[in-house]
Formats: sequence, structure tokens, C-alpha cells
Amino acid sequence: MDVTNCRKMTDEKVVKLFSEKNLVFIATIMKDGSPQVSPVWANYEDGLILVNTAEGRIKHKNILRDPRVAVSVTSNDNPLDMTTIRGKVIEIISDADYSHADKLTQQYMGRPNYPFKQENEKRIILKIKPEKIFVLPELQMSD
Repeated sequence: MDVTNCRKMTDEKVVKLFSEKNLVFIATIMKDGSPQVSPVWANYEDGLILVNTAEGRIKHKNILRDPRVAVSVTSNDNPLDMTTIRGKVIEIISDADYSHADKLTQQYMGRPNYPFKQENEKRIILKIKPEKIFVLPELQMSD
């Protein structure tokens, strides 16, 4: 039995996973073709996954070379509640004013301002367009 099925990004379950404090993992492709995975904060807006990171990090360098990514998010409350998405980074924009980083800080930490600012760091937003979305059917962990 195939336990995954493809759904649209507007599926309430998927949107809910991206709107909570759930850590997101993004996989990018290294120069030698090997995978690289990073935990990140992310959210969903207008049919896109938005990942906030710093310019020059390995995931940023990898995406400049190859925009294909995979993203996975699992509920902190129920590890069987998850989704995996394959897609492409379609745009990289500046978050110089930290407005997106602040929004994610509110989502993940309940605080108004991003507390990890570093001198000379340039924040960017990776806009990911989902191409394939997989979710597990409704499963609950047993006691």
C-alpha cells in the first residue's frame, strides 16, 4: 500500500504544518551532486514556501547553481503528521529590513524581533514553488 499521496499546497493540513512552530528541513544539491540538508524556519504564502536564510550560506550557494530543492516538515505534536515537497527556488529576494525574519521569529519563538542578527549579515528569502507534494494519510501515534 502506498502511504503517500500527492496534494495541492492549499491543502489545509500542509498549510497548517507551515504556520506552526514546526522545524522545516531543506535539501539542496552540492557541486558534486550529493545532497545537503539544513534545518530552517519557513512559512507558506501565496502558493510558495518562503525560507529565510543568510546570503552566502551553503544552501544559498547550492541554489544559485541548481534551484531544485526538497523540503520536509513534521508536526512537533505528532511526528506522523508530515509533508515532503519537491520544487524549485524561483526567486531570491532581500530581507534587509528583517521583516520576514521578524515574522518567523514571532511564529517560532513568540517574540517580535529576530534575536540572532549578526554584523554584516544579509538576510534573504528563498521563494520555493512546489512541484510535487506528498503527505501521509491521517495517522495518530498510539499511547
